[in-house]
Amino acid sequence: MEKKIFVTSDQHFDHANIIKYCKRPFSSVDEMNKALLANWNNAIGKRDLVFFLGDLAYKGRNINYWLEQLNGNIIFIKGNHDKSDRIEFFDGYMLNYRGIQLFLCHDAEQAPKNWSSWIITGHYHNNDLEKYPFINKERKIANVSVELTDYKPVNLDDLTAKMSS
Repeated sequence: MEKKIFVTSDQHFDHANIIKYCKRPFSSVDEMNKALLANWNNAIGKRDLVFFLGDLAYKGRNINYWLEQLNGNIIFIKGNHDKSDRIEFFDGYMLNYRGIQLFLCHDAEQAPKNWSSWIITGHYHNNDLEKYPFINKERKIANVSVELTDYKPVNLDDLTAKMSS
């Protein structure tokens, strides 16, 4: 079975205020945590690769607690809420995927100033959809914050197909 590659960002496990802040459709932190965990593990197999673009957990249980429950081999891009002594974080990650140059980061402002290809980011949630919708072809930015991806990780093949269409 071929390994798949996914991107996702901004789960914010244990973050009660994110429900109100981003108008998430959950009535409690527990409901949100269970849905996010199930969505992750239903999409991602044990051998799949995940580029996680930051902000896995906020307060509550630490990032290591959640890491033990998530499927996949995870490459972590550091978000502004991420802290762990067990994880190697990258500030950004350049990836050539099926002929498309990608820069993966938590905040699109972290991309190199002269970057002219696609940026895949999180951080913006659903708070500036004019500038950071799911896919902004004009600016070549994809926002994979979970609020824009039905609270599920995105298969990189599916994402790049939408970026190219």
